[in-house]
Amino acid sequence: MDYQSFKNKLKECNLNIKQFAEICGLKQTSISTTWKSKNETPKWVDTWLENYLLNQKINDIKTIICDDTPQNL
Repeated sequence: MDYQSFKNKLKECNLNIKQFAEICGLKQTSISTTWKSKNETPKWVDTWLENYLLNQKINDIKTIICDDTPQNL
């Protein structure tokens, strides 16, 4: 994925580069410098972000279901 697509996908995930780097255990400068200069991300990044988005959706559904369930069953 090119660098601009990566940044767009981060926005979709409600993440910035610093947060992404912290979650993944990477140095922010590696992302900002290396990935940007190559205009390419490692192959695992695209699937990682897709899984992150999927997990957010699952958590949203879980919250809705749990919050709508009567507590006194």
